[in-house]
Amino acid sequence: MPFTARPNANIYWKHDGPDGAPALILLNSIGTDMDLWDAMLPYLRPHLQLLRIDTRGHGASDCVTGDIQLSDLAQDILAVADAAGLSQFAIAGVSLGGMIAMEAALSAPDRLTALFPICTSATMDSASWDNRVATVRRDGMAAIADLAMGRFLSDQAEPAITQAVRRQLLAMNAEGYAACGTAIRDMDLSHRIQNIATPTLVISGTLDTSTPYEGHADYLVATIPNAQHQALEAAHLAPLEAPEALAQSILQFMKAA
Repeated sequence: MPFTARPNANIYWKHDGPDGAPALILLNSIGTDMDLWDAMLPYLRPHLQLLRIDTRGHGASDCVTGDIQLSDLAQDILAVADAAGLSQFAIAGVSLGGMIAMEAALSAPDRLTALFPICTSATMDSASWDNRVATVRRDGMAAIADLAMGRFLSDQAEPAITQAVRRQLLAMNAEGYAACGTAIRDMDLSHRIQNIATPTLVISGTLDTSTPYEGHADYLVATIPNAQHQALEAAHLAPLEAPEALAQSILQFMKAA
């Protein structure tokens, strides 16, 4: 599949689905890759063109070193959309992916048809993320694996899924994770998302302890103009715990938008 060259990184992506169908870009959380969406593909692929992207430092995309900004990650997405020949598209993103999606909506409002911030936030505890970045850079991914896994999935997740996510997390490049962690640490969305003009469906997980509705999704719903909200029975990685419900929410909203 294609790679798109970006400053200091080649970005890996896959584009498939019916020609001429509406397009949806899918963005992974920190610590995962585009496989996060696999369980949803049977529900989405018959209806939409899908552009799945490995965030830089994740999956098959090049690793990066040093700090990066959310705007860099959003420009990656827009460049890949150009390479895939998509002039307009919706974006759904989980956690970091949702933050990137909101940044893209602010950067290219004329290109987005719908926005789906999923289990995400406009602001996170910068001191906590600074500590996590330092820990990963010093001690590697194993040092934060238990913390991340405790927030990624609930007890209702299938053991095979939990094991696969943990293996993937432990195998990823620590510097790639840390670099994206600095984007979360330094993001400045909270005072800007009031300017998002894209039809938006905020999706939260009732079992999400990382970005719960209170203090995170509720702010998005209240601040993004005319944003709607859907709660799903899922923890932070909603595509793994509620794939059909999440897919149907996306399809229905895109049809109405």
